[in-house]
Amino acid sequence: MSETQHLSVETLPDYAPEIGRWLWALEDTRRMTKDSLTNTDQSVLDWIPPQGGNSIGTLLYHIAAIELDWLYTEVLEGRQLWTQEIEELFPFDVRDDQGRLTVVRGVPLADHVHRLDIVREHLLASFRGMTLQEFRRLRSFPTYSVTPEWVLHHLIQHEADHRGHIEMLRSWAEQVPGPQ
Repeated sequence: MSETQHLSVETLPDYAPEIGRWLWALEDTRRMTKDSLTNTDQSVLDWIPPQGGNSIGTLLYHIAAIELDWLYTEVLEGRQLWTQEIEELFPFDVRDDQGRLTVVRGVPLADHVHRLDIVREHLLASFRGMTLQEFRRLRSFPTYSVTPEWVLHHLIQHEADHRGHIEMLRSWAEQVPGPQ
């Protein structure tokens, strides 16, 4: 007889309960992304479909960069500067001169995971101690207003969408015969 699974949204400790639930969902999204990368070969990380598009490595870099940008620009309203550690994790612009994601190849999976982990540590630290009022306070910018709550919603969707791309790319790349 199989064990019954308990599926529920939990609350990360050390956060206001509602904020902790959003952060738990964000962390669960990351867990699923990391699980989808288990035992991914470097050639698969770097593979680009013949019809064009992005590599898995490019998408992992993009996920981390976008999370960092939403954190520092919208949530923190540009009041904090990137640390030297963060600067070193992002040697490339996210997009090239044509507006496409910058191709990121030859970067080991461990480096991509490290980048994702460091960015997430900064995000979690920034939400620690945040009140529910601050979590729902609109941050106003020239063309939009946004709350930290919506930012977490967006980051969950963004990563889940790209995880689907990653899983599809992995499937295709692993079907390519011979060296990739």
